Amino acid sequence: MPHQPEKTVARNAGLIKALRDFLPPESVLDQREQLRPFECDGLSVYRQLPMVVVLPETIAQVQGIMRLCHAQDIPVVARGAGTGLSGGALPLANGVLLSLAKFRNILHIDPHNAMATVQPGVRNLAISEAAAAYGLYYAPDPSSQIACTIGGNVAENSGGVHCLKYGLTVHNILMLKVVTAEGELLTIGAETLDAPGYDLLALMTGSEGMLGIIVEVTVKLLARPERAQVVLAAFDDVVKAGEAVGAIIAAGIIPAGLEMMDRLAIQAAEDFVHAGYPRDAEAILLCELDGTNAEVSEYIMTMRRILTDSGATEVRTAVDEAERQLFWKGRKSAFPAVGRISPDYYCMDGTIPRRQLPHVLRRISEMSEEYGLAVANVFHAGDGNLHPLILFDANKEGELHRAEELGQGILQLCVEVGGTITGEHGVGMEKIDQMCIQFRSAELAQFHAVKAAFDPSGLLNPGKAVPTLQRCAEFGAMHVHHGKLSHPELERF
Repeated sequence: MPHQPEKTVARNAGLIKALRDFLPPESVLDQREQLRPFECDGLSVYRQLPMVVVLPETIAQVQGIMRLCHAQDIPVVARGAGTGLSGGALPLANGVLLSLAKFRNILHIDPHNAMATVQPGVRNLAISEAAAAYGLYYAPDPSSQIACTIGGNVAENSGGVHCLKYGLTVHNILMLKVVTAEGELLTIGAETLDAPGYDLLALMTGSEGMLGIIVEVTVKLLARPERAQVVLAAFDDVVKAGEAVGAIIAAGIIPAGLEMMDRLAIQAAEDFVHAGYPRDAEAILLCELDGTNAEVSEYIMTMRRILTDSGATEVRTAVDEAERQLFWKGRKSAFPAVGRISPDYYCMDGTIPRRQLPHVLRRISEMSEEYGLAVANVFHAGDGNLHPLILFDANKEGELHRAEELGQGILQLCVEVGGTITGEHGVGMEKIDQMCIQFRSAELAQFHAVKAAFDPSGLLNPGKAVPTLQRCAEFGAMHVHHGKLSHPELERF
């Protein structure tokens, strides 16, 4: 159809004009230089300019955008702060990129019922900062909490260093307001500990923008504990550190946070933050205990004994709040710190049973040698959520390809030991082929049925997270014969 491109251009121009009719001029971006900042999320391997970016300021405007796009069969990708690491916010060349950056107000804090209602563009850390005046805080704390937004946290079901004791995002929210693909406004959940009907709140959390546009979030707040203290333990062997994690949990202790870093990550973070980490250690564990003074004192003694018995070469307790914060700053700065020792790194995200930590860490080390690429391990050891950082140089021919293959191998290893291909970063574009390894065709068909119930036209973030059965069949063949599935439709580096 030779005239199709002209029709497409005319349709796009008509859509942009219609958007300008009810949105402020500065809220509709369609020039190439305006679109460039939105071409990728934190996973910059895949890049694509959207047709148009819209930045609504009200729920009514979001509804208007969705009604217009639904009427014209235009796909929509929602975007938060762009800190995601799976390509979940990757735009479409023929679609609308809907940014919620202007939804950044904390609407209400209810200290008596320990909850806060916020817009999706509010930064994770800003909730705790606002609640601090009431002695409250919001528990999930991703490493990117200074920048990531609560709407994105809900979309990806983010965790953080304190998720072992206090849970993921899904365990810390009460209610959502969501705009559907047709522009209808839904309220899901309730301002209570339970809500009638099906648990759609859990279904919406972690749905990666495929079921609706989140426009308001009500979160649970917790009282700040009387005392919190961190124990740092150094090990001369990564496997010993992994075994110590199991020993801690087996003793009946549930730390507020239990994190692990290996030598590469330790040295990078120490050079960047100067947290006081032992640079010669092969691995460190950061274990935070919180509660009453009496509880923490008792558990600290038990924890130190367990760590020593597990082979720790050094066990150190933070002497005050400043040192506690410094220990955590080093851990939360590990990702950017690794950027100081490698031109590029590929951050993986998989989850395994805790008992498999020693085996998986040993295999990652072996795979690192096989591929000739260093791997820095930084992860939530307490709940088995791994974040191996594969170091490579995209300017060297073949290194990106090897990094991707190594990453695929690590994810497959996670599945083989009874784990999953993602813990909190989501599937997005990055792991869509690994979904074919994780799930059978009947399960994938059920996922598509859920998607169709909310978005029958398939306009919300299409092509992400859940692969088609045909794609899995093709991936299976290519996986066997070629070892890799490329994405030629996307611009690379």
